[in-house]
Amino acid sequence: MRCPNCRSKNIGIIGPEQYYCWDCYIELSVQNNMMHLHEVEMDGTLSSLDDLFSDEERRVEG
Repeated sequence: MRCPNCRSKNIGIIGPEQYYCWDCYIELSVQNNMMHLHEVEMDGTLSSLDDLFSDEERRVEG
């Protein structure tokens, strides 16, 4: 898996179907072969980044 934001393969697993990019610090989750991306805010909340990427960029090959 590659991060759609920075194209890095430096992805860690943080839970079932939940990942973290150690290069650009975004959280990724996978549902129905579609990646959902979130930025972790200073207070710990998540802000969706899905609108910045096309469905094709977020699709996970399964």
